[in-house]
Amino acid sequence: MTLIYKILSADLWRQAEASGEFRGAPVDLADGFIHFSFAGQLAETAQKHFFGQKDLLLLSVAEADLGPALKHEVSRGGALFPHLYGPLPVTKVRRVAALPARSDGSHDFRDLLP
Repeated sequence: MTLIYKILSADLWRQAEASGEFRGAPVDLADGFIHFSFAGQLAETAQKHFFGQKDLLLLSVAEADLGPALKHEVSRGGALFPHLYGPLPVTKVRRVAALPARSDGSHDFRDLLP
């Protein structure tokens, strides 16, 4: 089973839980799809888009649970990234974990990835 990951604020996740689906962060809504990362891409994604931010969560989702709405598309540096074209039902999220911020502004993924 291949897992993909979404970093988002705890506030956005609470809204998703209340509605039953996550429709995306502002950048996702602007781009027309929900941005995900593979495990090996998370540190760079966090550094580039979430550096210094606190109160973040890491969602883990199985690729197979998302069906044909999930596409692998070339993005940063020519790498393939998973993009979900449609809402993410909260029932498809396998794990929600706090993403700790270090004192230097980076994030600690230890203990969060298989």
